[in-house]
Amino acid sequence: MDTSATPAPDAARTGTPRPNDPRTGNPAGLGGGPASGNGSGRHRTGSAGDTPEAPDSTDTPGPTSAGHRRRTVLLLLGLTAVTSATALVLGLLSWAPDPPEPARPVTVAEDERLAAVRVTNLRDLRAGVRVTAGTGATRIELAGWVDWSRSLLYLDVGGPGAGAERGLLQKSGPVLVIRPDPAAVPTPAAPPLVAPEDRWRLHRLVPGAQLAPVLDLLLNLAADRPDATSRAAASPAARWVARETVPAGPVDVIQASLPSGTPAAGTASPAMPGTDGQTRYWLDQDARLHKLVTRLPGAGPVTMIFNRADRPTLRPVDALGGRPGLPRTLTDAEQRRLDRLPARLRAQGGATLTLTAPMGIDTNLRGAGWLSWTARTAYLAVADLGVPDRRTLLRRDAAGLARVDLPTVEAGGGTAEAPARPPLPPPAGAWRVSRPGRDDLAVLVDAAVTAGSVGHRGTAVRVREDVAAGRTVDVIESGPADARLRYWIDRDGSLRRLEVRTDGGAWAHLDLHPAVVPRLAANPRPATPRRSAPARRPGVR
Repeated sequence: MDTSATPAPDAARTGTPRPNDPRTGNPAGLGGGPASGNGSGRHRTGSAGDTPEAPDSTDTPGPTSAGHRRRTVLLLLGLTAVTSATALVLGLLSWAPDPPEPARPVTVAEDERLAAVRVTNLRDLRAGVRVTAGTGATRIELAGWVDWSRSLLYLDVGGPGAGAERGLLQKSGPVLVIRPDPAAVPTPAAPPLVAPEDRWRLHRLVPGAQLAPVLDLLLNLAADRPDATSRAAASPAARWVARETVPAGPVDVIQASLPSGTPAAGTASPAMPGTDGQTRYWLDQDARLHKLVTRLPGAGPVTMIFNRADRPTLRPVDALGGRPGLPRTLTDAEQRRLDRLPARLRAQGGATLTLTAPMGIDTNLRGAGWLSWTARTAYLAVADLGVPDRRTLLRRDAAGLARVDLPTVEAGGGTAEAPARPPLPPPAGAWRVSRPGRDDLAVLVDAAVTAGSVGHRGTAVRVREDVAAGRTVDVIESGPADARLRYWIDRDGSLRRLEVRTDGGAWAHLDLHPAVVPRLAANPRPATPRRSAPARRPGVR
């Protein structure tokens, strides 16, 4: 029986003994014990002080330190995102806006800006504007421009309450002309910068029309001096309301009354929601007005929004006199053309003519016909836009004017806006004979007929350069102060247009086109009544 010690179990059987182990100094399978059949050596029991061989760490599978760090970073990022989202939700649930700054009396600086609003408008010359006036079915809307430097409005009128004014509108001082367009879309847009030339007529707003105070207020928002205000302390009636931001930048909202001289200034107005019955101004730091909200008698609530960057140069239509120009004395060449005008017209012989005459608030005339400078006669058919089914035939000769009223079909036809030339020979009828120069139309026709025989030396000024019938012309104004006429003379010395200011404040004109004209008969002469023989007295043979 073997009494030797039993070998200890192999504590590192999973490990593979290394050949030529430096700790043993023996090749694998030599000394210390028999070699196994597969060539792997068995561990020796070892002597005192020997320790079992440590496992090779490179052979033990497991995660690396980089993988541990990556998972740790991702875990921290996820916790941070969850914490931030939770804080944001809690903040939104508990957030409340800061209370608005309460209204207060204006400061002296704010009051001075308010007083300078109209002076700033005049200095800036022009601005784009959009206006809403009234509510519901009576609401009117305006879009266009205001020229404070020339007291000129150019607007497109729309909205359900536009009525007869729907279409384009121009206003110069007290004179208002419209180009009605009943088929226009309800919502207005900025009108064409170059206004159409045709269909303009003098117009009168009916009493109580809500458009009138709105137009007056737009023009009266300009002055050459600041409005009356206290320089020592702010006006007690004016209050700072809020600070807002408009497309042009930050503005102060100031509540105050309308300045003196504007519609409804100083009058008590009923309370209006949001404005407490007072006017509110949206002003920037340079005293520029960007918005105005008020209430006007007859118009109701009014909102005006100004575009200070939209400020093109506006041209009044011909009925308002066209561009104002810069009047000056005639040059030598211009004076020579004017001196030679009579001979030039007599050489031409005659011309066809077209009449456009806003003679009065309710009288807008259109006409067509002929004119002869050699015979000093004129013959034309005249239509009144207010009476489209009637025509007035007008004949002028050296003795005076003769008129007759006829139905349209008997007077040449055409439309009221563009009547045809009168029939030849002139129809028989009850012609009324009068002396020349009795009304604006007679003055204009007389001036056209006599332009070939009347000089203007020493009384004429050149108003501006313009274009007529595709030709460059000089617009020359001549005549007495109360009856000034404008002659449009091209560079060849031909008369292209003749204008006169009417009693309605607008300008009427005759456009002339050189042509061969038919022979125009003289006016009919009223029959001279025969003197009746005196009655015999009784008893006298």
